Amino acid sequence: MQFNLFEEGPQMNRFEDLGELVDHMMKMEDDPLFPKGTNMVIYRGNPEAKLMIVGEAPGTEEDRQGKPFVGRSGKLLDQILQAVELDPEKDVFVTNAVFRLPPGNDGKPLRKPTPDEIDFYKPYLMEIIRLIDPKIILLTGGVSMRSVLNETKKGITKMRGNWHEIDGRWVMPIFHPAYLLRNPSRKPGSPKSLTWQDIREVRGKYDDLGLGSGD
Repeated sequence: MQFNLFEEGPQMNRFEDLGELVDHMMKMEDDPLFPKGTNMVIYRGNPEAKLMIVGEAPGTEEDRQGKPFVGRSGKLLDQILQAVELDPEKDVFVTNAVFRLPPGNDGKPLRKPTPDEIDFYKPYLMEIIRLIDPKIILLTGGVSMRSVLNETKKGITKMRGNWHEIDGRWVMPIFHPAYLLRNPSRKPGSPKSLTWQDIREVRGKYDDLGLGSGD
């Protein structure tokens, strides 16, 4: 698998830096969610960070602020990171697998991105990964897992907590914070308990790679 899918399509070009890519994406009008009137939500955090977190798609608060993970899920994500002494603004770069809010159907405010939407935005995520060049990538939930790992058969429950080494990067799926909010139990074996195990494993990998010492 290649992280830079832009090399595979002659109609798409590499960008010189993140700013150029963001400028391009902010002007996009041919993506499948543009007609819905939602905003482009690309990233927050530190572009120099070596730990990347990939979310699924913006929610209503993310759409309003133009940044990923700024609602209730984002606050919980920050708490999870801070629990292992990772600064959400300095040590982490946060982005999405789908960059616009998918409006809901049948009166619901939100829905999951469709496979076609995930596939459309995937090259942009891969270009972000190439430009940021993280050493560790955390995939929160099934949408980001499908986008980066091409996983369509196994669910997040089976995939979470397992490392995948791809192109010199360490990739781990973890539960989405929204799932933890719906499952607040801290009992052994609960989603929150497993996420605590996972984030400590991530912190260990972060230190093993020398990322916490400024290397």
